[in-house]
Amino acid sequence: MFTTPTGFSPHLACVEPEEEEEEAPQEGPEPGACLSDGPMITSASLDTLIQNLVPTADYYPEKAYVFTFLLSARLFIPPPELLARVCELCIKQQQLDQSPLDTAKVRKFGPKILQLLTEWTETFPSDFREEKMVGHLKDIIRRIAPCDEAYWKTLNQVLQKLSQRLAQMNQGEESIVKVSLNASSISDKLVAFKTKPPPIQKDMLSICNDPYTLAQQLTHVELEHLSHIGPEEFVQAFVQKDPLDGTQPCFSDQKKKTSNLEAYVRWFNRLCYLVATEICMPAKKKQRAQVIEFFIDVARECFNIGNFNSLMAIISGMNMSPVSRLKKTWGKAKTAKFFILEHQMDPTGNFYNYRTALRGAAHRSQTANSNRERIVIPFFSLLIKDIYFLNEGCANRLPNGHVNFEKFVELARQVGEFMTWKQVECPFEEDRSILHYLHTAPIFSEDGLYLASYESESPENQVEKDRWKALRSNVLGKT
Repeated sequence: MFTTPTGFSPHLACVEPEEEEEEAPQEGPEPGACLSDGPMITSASLDTLIQNLVPTADYYPEKAYVFTFLLSARLFIPPPELLARVCELCIKQQQLDQSPLDTAKVRKFGPKILQLLTEWTETFPSDFREEKMVGHLKDIIRRIAPCDEAYWKTLNQVLQKLSQRLAQMNQGEESIVKVSLNASSISDKLVAFKTKPPPIQKDMLSICNDPYTLAQQLTHVELEHLSHIGPEEFVQAFVQKDPLDGTQPCFSDQKKKTSNLEAYVRWFNRLCYLVATEICMPAKKKQRAQVIEFFIDVARECFNIGNFNSLMAIISGMNMSPVSRLKKTWGKAKTAKFFILEHQMDPTGNFYNYRTALRGAAHRSQTANSNRERIVIPFFSLLIKDIYFLNEGCANRLPNGHVNFEKFVELARQVGEFMTWKQVECPFEEDRSILHYLHTAPIFSEDGLYLASYESESPENQVEKDRWKALRSNVLGKT
């Protein structure tokens, strides 16, 4: 189970380090780094940070440090190279290239290096998709195994769990790709209700007319997407060329490295358009108003569950221009609850109301007795935005060339909190028919939404009339 890294001090004081000299490798954390009031480093050279990651017979880095450095180090050094450096330091410090080995010393060191490798494989399993990584694991264990054959057994258990986790990740990513391929769009030419009958298709209310049930199924989809997003994707989304590195950036195939994160953003956009499509599709005003009221109730249930991402997608869909312009439809709907929800997600004050509600949900999650109360699904685009501005607002390197570790402490805090939330097991029973509809129901393009909207309630001004005329002309041109 992943636990949020702790021990981060919000008030960090930095003392100037003494100039580093060439020394023989030493055991334990290396001096010459800027420290906070407590033990947390705020800045150091990359070499020093790597040295502080390496366990010895008498030293093991704090869990918070391990997570923070493994998360951020990929901005400066590819994971296989980092693991190679760690193994090299272990070999030198423990004299693992000499014979005979110091058995007593190695037996104290062995469990600690295995602990580090276990934490790495469990928290960042995608790093080990590269064969080099597993090769480094086996090499270091081969060197210490003569002192205790049990190390091989432990490594095999670690590799077995890693293999299972990677298989699950691959299966999950393949299913997301399959769902994306199955999702379809409604042809814009099918929405001219006054010239053609409406398209023959099911609608949401015919599949599910209970707001709480739909909110539960949306939570299933959200938690499924979250389960596939690794912590490293938040960093890899902003990878740039390291100015102190004369070679290529650490990751050349960036799209693949952030595929789960991108799939989750696509899901949010799909839900926005699905909500808008469901509202614009019915030919009768009364039916459209009924759909609006239904989605208001779904959004409220999402809020109560702690599913803020679906909540925002629903609100965004209802606020799209083709929907918001339907004044006669909105006039027939009961909208008091909608305005309350809009207030909760108001962007004013950097989403102050939402952030307050999120903190409340997070507190509830920490003291919860059931998975139902543990659910916290943040508004994902805002989380990405927060991380983006943290990345843009603080340099990765300080003027002296040191890594700005203080920045990555805050990054680790935000990502670590997300990692805790994403591990909640969904307590609601799956409804496959609803899930299938959410993933595959046809949706309008933006032009299709506008055309359906104008067919439902006629254009009110010349700009709308011109757009409607152009859209209809485009439709007739395709038939």
